[in-house]
Amino acid sequence: MKYAFYLGCTIPARSRNYELSARKVAEKLDIELVDVEGFVCCGFPMNASDLKAAGVMGAYNLALAERKNLDICVLCSSCASQLTEVAHDLSDDGPEREEVNKELARTGLKYSGGVRVKHFAHILLEEVGEEKIKEYFVRDLSDLRIAAHYGCHYLKPSEIYDDFDHVEDPKSIETLVALTGAKIVDYHGKKRCCGGPVLPVVEDVALAVAKEKLDDISKTDANAMCLVCPFCSVMYDDNQKGIESEYDTTYNLPVLYLTQVLGLAMGFDRKELGLNINVVKTKKLLAQYFEQ
Repeated sequence: MKYAFYLGCTIPARSRNYELSARKVAEKLDIELVDVEGFVCCGFPMNASDLKAAGVMGAYNLALAERKNLDICVLCSSCASQLTEVAHDLSDDGPEREEVNKELARTGLKYSGGVRVKHFAHILLEEVGEEKIKEYFVRDLSDLRIAAHYGCHYLKPSEIYDDFDHVEDPKSIETLVALTGAKIVDYHGKKRCCGGPVLPVVEDVALAVAKEKLDDISKTDANAMCLVCPFCSVMYDDNQKGIESEYDTTYNLPVLYLTQVLGLAMGFDRKELGLNINVVKTKKLLAQYFEQ
């Protein structure tokens, strides 16, 4: 398997641990991730203010991947949603694609349709498969009790994902985590937004939304949280200490990317998985899995 590897904006700036762990897991599973020079923002932040510009930005990335005859692998749920929607909208050779290509022509690019966009988790389940993934596990993570967070854009709009997962009762992240032997912890509010979309506008509201989920998880026996989007990690990992300070409470809940959980089961060390970059420290939680 070979994909153009799309990192977007947030991951290189704030979530290198996600990139590091994803590259390791992909390498182990013989998924070749190709870095494409010239990839730009997916356009998602522009949707609310200039839908046309957002579409052109998405199409620009699709055209770069098409030039290399590659489909796209995405880590960020928002980027995956945006690029998949643009690819869906431009799948037919009609006036919309023609209009976009007029803009792309200024950069020497053209999009002809047909590029598939897949979140890394989708690739794992749909292209690799559960049994194949399990073949590479060398650690049993049965002492971990993990609460999964899905977020909004990983699942929606469900139509463009060919109903990959059930929007009202998602299972895919938990299915992958459970392969490692880790216990899946259910909790109230699993489908709730992280609050990230309003962080740049009304910070206290965003933190309050994130706090609700942290409160819900703290009522369970979970000792870690697992997610698949850098925006969500910003809210629950980067901002967890700030929420604790603002609301005079303590969670100390490590937040792991799905790729870190899988990579841990595959035997990679701390730095290979970027665990040293996580804001909420994971050393005590994961001490048993590493040589002291």
